[in-house]
Amino acid sequence: MNGMFYGVGVGPGDPELLTLKAARLIRGCDVLAIPHRDPEKCFAYRIACGAVPEAKDKPILCVDMPMTHDKLLRETAYEAGAAAIAKELAAGRTVVFVTLGDPSVYSTFAYLAERIAKKGFDVQWVPGVPSFCAAAARLQSPLCTDREELHILPGSIHAENALAYPGTKVFMKGELGPLLDAIEQGGKTAQATENCGTENERLYRTAGEIPKDAGYFLVTIVKEEA
Repeated sequence: MNGMFYGVGVGPGDPELLTLKAARLIRGCDVLAIPHRDPEKCFAYRIACGAVPEAKDKPILCVDMPMTHDKLLRETAYEAGAAAIAKELAAGRTVVFVTLGDPSVYSTFAYLAERIAKKGFDVQWVPGVPSFCAAAARLQSPLCTDREELHILPGSIHAENALAYPGTKVFMKGELGPLLDAIEQGGKTAQATENCGTENERLYRTAGEIPKDAGYFLVTIVKEEA
């Protein structure tokens, strides 16, 4: 019998935000797959170990997911990762792939899940706390109320156009300089979190506080003016 493939969201950084289901699956899996070639440098793996100490004793399958705009390199990595996971599943082993936040939001798991499913294996998605929800909680600011719209956007999107959307705009990662310039030029107000839920967490209450050299794990929230 083939094993099951799980994509498990481990949340934005705080191990205490890991769900009970995620912890149970990590604790019970045969193989723990991680989106990095080096476990020591894998943020999702560190979160999992912080919540589930038994994770450190699991066999680790490193799935290299290069951060590049080169589509060929990405596709090659996805195919190689899916092949390695499929080998474990064909041997009857349960594989849990840990991913930051939620597996359905800008997650590399989606690319693997599609390929694994096409190979005939069962796949399950296990939700986690998205970074933008954690950011809103830390900033003590609702993302949307009443009938406000909520837009979740990649930081690489054309900022001037995106800022014109109604409701709340959440920008994740991407190129920060052009976004901050567009916010300033448009007279918008913004808040942000950097490394939310970690020991390196930073909260920015105004757009002017957000440094243009902020790290990769930055979530910027722009609310519609009242």
